[in-house]
Amino acid sequence: MKGYLGRAYDFPISIKVYRNKPTFANMVKGNDKGNTYDLIIVGAGAAGIIATGTAANNNKSVLVLEKMRSAGRKILISGKGRCNITNDSYASHHFKKIHPKPKFLKAAYKNFFKEDILEILDNQNLKYKTERGGRIFPVSDKSKDVLNALTNWAFTKNAKLETNANVKQIICESNVCKGVEYEQNGIIKQAFANSVIIATGGKSYPATGSTGDGYSLAKKLGHKITNTLPALVPVETHGNLAENLMGLGLKNVNASLWVNDQKAGEEFGELMFAHYGLTGPIILTLSRKIVNALELNHKTIITIDLKPALDNNKLDARLLRDLNEYGKKFIENIFKLWMPSKLVKPLLRLCEIDNTKLGNQISAEERKRIRLNLKELSFEISGHRSYKEAIITQGGISTDDIDPKTMESKIVKGLFFAGEVMDLDADTGGYNFQIAYSTGALAAISATN
Repeated sequence: MKGYLGRAYDFPISIKVYRNKPTFANMVKGNDKGNTYDLIIVGAGAAGIIATGTAANNNKSVLVLEKMRSAGRKILISGKGRCNITNDSYASHHFKKIHPKPKFLKAAYKNFFKEDILEILDNQNLKYKTERGGRIFPVSDKSKDVLNALTNWAFTKNAKLETNANVKQIICESNVCKGVEYEQNGIIKQAFANSVIIATGGKSYPATGSTGDGYSLAKKLGHKITNTLPALVPVETHGNLAENLMGLGLKNVNASLWVNDQKAGEEFGELMFAHYGLTGPIILTLSRKIVNALELNHKTIITIDLKPALDNNKLDARLLRDLNEYGKKFIENIFKLWMPSKLVKPLLRLCEIDNTKLGNQISAEERKRIRLNLKELSFEISGHRSYKEAIITQGGISTDDIDPKTMESKIVKGLFFAGEVMDLDADTGGYNFQIAYSTGALAAISATN
């Protein structure tokens, strides 16, 4: 680690309640040590938890304000309940997966990277494993085990977590951060610190508490908010082909994205059909470009190559061989040699072939249509799912207003940012969590030095 894991000391903490809202001058003048901290963190997600532990384990008093009933709700649902902790690859590889300005994270990743989050988990006796693509998961496949390990580490005696606490504003004087005002159980309260970290997340999965609050807090203080859109989100398609294939998952296929008839992206791996359209890892990765294209009303198409290991000539030879070898079988049964059963009837319809035809009755033109649909099964994109189903948010607080060496605001002294609330997002694979950890750690170190 970088030397910030330390012994926790007892620290008496309480919150002073103001039933009649005072003026700012009276709040500062009447302030006492009972509601003053070294650091206040808004949001107890992945970024907020790492920021908390970084400061609290260095003997700094920390108040964490979380508007939901408990911390880390997004961690619990991540990775389909398994939690993709991080990715076991070099920082340079992470940067290739991050948008729109990965170099902004250089200092954060130098300070705290994958080895550091794994050391924390090691110290909490959490076992983890590396799967395909460098994705790291807990051995138990239970995200709650990751959350428990992180909160056990972070919430020492120096850290206090207040839940159901909705921050209304950052208290500033002459562009210097002084504390926060928040509402808890209908009561307006204030807490004071020279440093505040906003780690509220974006808009994705709003049921976990990510509803864009951090954007409003920052905008009131003069920060620019870049256009926010869902990212890593399932997409909707025209027609009923996807609906007819609902529940079918495909592995080792290639998906190509076409925007206004120009190739805009390509991914290899797994996808799944849903009643509304397409989802799965490779679709989610392409979805960032899809959403942006749809915003511009561009024609957007996904083509799926069901046989990426075979070029057109080799595939045609394979089709011809099977049609000759099984010439006396119905074409429907021969199709089952080439694709999952659920695909057979929909593809026969697309190819306009009677399912009672025999293999030796298939014409060269029909064989061409079969080959085309195996190599370029096409879906026109009509839309995308909402923030409720988006893993991450693209856009957010502009990194132009944030010092990358400290995560401090360039506008308000003592105000810091961490995690998804900033204009930073990444592909699937554990990269988004690493952004949260790294920026949370750097923000906490900078805020408490």
